[in-house]
Amino acid sequence: MRRLSPAASRMKRVVLIDDDDLSRQRIRLSLGEIGELRVVADFGTARAGLEYCFREQPELLVSNLELPDLKGLDLMRSVRAALPETKVLLLAGGGRLPGELLTLGIEGYLDKACAEEFLPGAVRTVLEGGLFFASRDLPREKTKADARRSALPPLTAREQEIARRVAAGMSSKEIARDLGLSVRTVEKHRANLMAKIGVREVASLTRWCVRAGLLAG
Repeated sequence: MRRLSPAASRMKRVVLIDDDDLSRQRIRLSLGEIGELRVVADFGTARAGLEYCFREQPELLVSNLELPDLKGLDLMRSVRAALPETKVLLLAGGGRLPGELLTLGIEGYLDKACAEEFLPGAVRTVLEGGLFFASRDLPREKTKADARRSALPPLTAREQEIARRVAAGMSSKEIARDLGLSVRTVEKHRANLMAKIGVREVASLTRWCVRAGLLAG
């Protein structure tokens, strides 16, 4: 049996899933140039890639968001259920990031138009426990928190204020007093924002707010 060298054994393993052959080859080459990272496998279908991931448990999965045999939300549900420790970086062709992906625990999102430019920074950030979101529509000087907010569902300013307070543990009565609103109005805003985000309980809302950057600063 071939043994890995000590240096190789310390390298983070990454699996790549992309149904576009040319894109997959290009991204694999880019990943291969990142130090302390080893591309152990790449696949053109989600099911084959996930089967490998469930068996080998890589540190990082880089995957296209929309695959012919499995959509992004279903892929993330499968990964989070079986591989809670695997970091996930999704690639997409553009457009708004579905808010529910944030609640499922996505660590990174890259528009394919700028994937090669941002890929090294994105990979290092998510492997170190951070979050990284970037698209061609985001000016370069935007911070990661700004990038996360650009992917939010269209919450109103009031809904964001209430979301922050609910996540901080405040009751509807306390929020109403704090913002000068009626309890009924707060409850209505609270129900609307949770429906937009796609969560049902405070724990999920709190996690969403943290990942979306609403509690930063």
